[in-house]
Amino acid sequence: MGKDKDKDKVQYQLKTPKGTKDWDGKDMVIRDKIFTDITKVFKRHGAVTIDTPVFERKEILSGKYGEDSKLIYDLKDQGGELSSLRYDLTVPFARWLAMNPAVQNIKRYHLAKVYRRDQPAVKKGRMREFYQCDFDIAGNYDPMLPDAEILRITTEVFTELGWKEKYTIKINHRKLLDGIFQVCGVPPEKLRAISSAVDKLDKAPWTEVRREMVEEKGLSEPVADAVGGFVCQHGLRDLLSTLQANSDLTSNAAAKKGLEDMELLFGYLEAFDVLDKVSLDLSLARGLDYYTGVIYEVVTEGSAPSTAASNEGQAHRAKRRPPKSAPAKAEAQGGASSTTDVASKNEDDEEDRSSDPSVGVGSIAAGGRYDDLVGMFSGKGQIPCVGISFGLDRIFSLTKSRLSSGSATSNAPKIRSTEVEVYVMAFGGKGFDGMLRPRMAIAKRLWDGGIKTEFSYKVRPKLPAQFKAAEADDVPFAVILGESEQANGEVRVKELGLPDGHPEKDGVLVAIESLVSEVRRRLTRKQSLAEEAAAEGNGATEEDQQQQQQQQQEGGVGGAVRGGEEQGEQQHAKVQQKMDDLTVQ
Repeated sequence: MGKDKDKDKVQYQLKTPKGTKDWDGKDMVIRDKIFTDITKVFKRHGAVTIDTPVFERKEILSGKYGEDSKLIYDLKDQGGELSSLRYDLTVPFARWLAMNPAVQNIKRYHLAKVYRRDQPAVKKGRMREFYQCDFDIAGNYDPMLPDAEILRITTEVFTELGWKEKYTIKINHRKLLDGIFQVCGVPPEKLRAISSAVDKLDKAPWTEVRREMVEEKGLSEPVADAVGGFVCQHGLRDLLSTLQANSDLTSNAAAKKGLEDMELLFGYLEAFDVLDKVSLDLSLARGLDYYTGVIYEVVTEGSAPSTAASNEGQAHRAKRRPPKSAPAKAEAQGGASSTTDVASKNEDDEEDRSSDPSVGVGSIAAGGRYDDLVGMFSGKGQIPCVGISFGLDRIFSLTKSRLSSGSATSNAPKIRSTEVEVYVMAFGGKGFDGMLRPRMAIAKRLWDGGIKTEFSYKVRPKLPAQFKAAEADDVPFAVILGESEQANGEVRVKELGLPDGHPEKDGVLVAIESLVSEVRRRLTRKQSLAEEAAAEGNGATEEDQQQQQQQQQEGGVGGAVRGGEEQGEQQHAKVQQKMDDLTVQ
């Protein structure tokens, strides 16, 4: 009977779907901090937020993403309408604008998950389910002013994140790029296909991109070489001047418009003190079909793959690629299976590409101008738009890598799993009952005062165990109850982690009635000192940061506090290492 029950028991494969992950512990702390920093900048620039459904009608998303349309997750028809998971937040925003014609101008931000059936590299932040943080400006304004503010916002975001000079904003213009293609002789029907090929120059060498244009896209070799003469260039005002001096480009209407916009944009970026972060990169194409003007993406040293896609990376993928399936063979022979279905089956059989050296983190933010997208839905009037999307998971991946490698500044605040500010403890001698009710009363008092507080759930906890619990979460202060102190209506407030010899190493006695105000004062002071140290940098001198107070007479709980803390500290390193092991991937 028992064996039959075991046979019927469902066996679960406990793993998340490919390209997804659970978030917990310190990873959540880092992610929430990134959310907070980005949102702070968005609000600084007057944006309001909206939210849209996680899935859209399939027709809304179709035909907006070029070759990447195959990455859209289509949902099974449930007897109603055909729907797909959203691929980005831009197309849903344009649909929202079309549905709300009274809104003719808006600064909007949106932080939400999107979904792409791409080959993931989870440890590099390349996911199938991931967060985008979008900021868009919609409305009719004078040329390039909203575009310049978007790029200013971009620099403020990375300043807020502490990245400083560790990134570059690559920019280009769709009209300039189309004009270059036209001047080089690219047929009109091949413009988008060649644009998609050129966009791969950040991942593959020119020889590989040229081969794709000639052998796969059907472009003639002389035209491909002419394109290469342009798209392999990057610079700033020097490159812009060179392009403006090219009579073939200035006689092309699209290229001329692009050059005029870039000249205007450079002047505005100079006024916003952003120009030194920018590089005019003619290989930047952005594969999405809806872009109409300026385009840009943000890259950092971790964006590029460690090897070219054409050698070691291909070998890596070849080792992991399964044999061609029967449906794939049928398709190759003209069978009925769809290309999308075949791609889906082959991709789903491949493993995560986190260890593939040809896969980098990629761009960490990207966007551009899309003036015609709203009109595709409404058919009435256009609402010009420009925006940028920050890839939170990629930013997280690089941020965590910097923290793990120690490249973050030594005075950066420690990452804590919780925000608890005070741990309430108790100590007593022989016959000690744990002082549970008094501990609960002190915790309540602190909670009522808005102070983040915890205490042990054991009735009679040992003092070293209480210190260990506080130190494991890097709680900055302890409020310690002792029998004699309680009789006097006092508790001991102790800042944890002070060095030996510090005048407040054992804590200070505080009247229970003034406990909340005293803890608040100390928390504020500690925060101010931390901010000052961060501003001063690594060269800050180590001096006594605490206000000198008359040291309380040793006795009561004081001596026991030292003993308990010492025992707790002996175990702290081991506990901290375990926590780090849990959060480092």
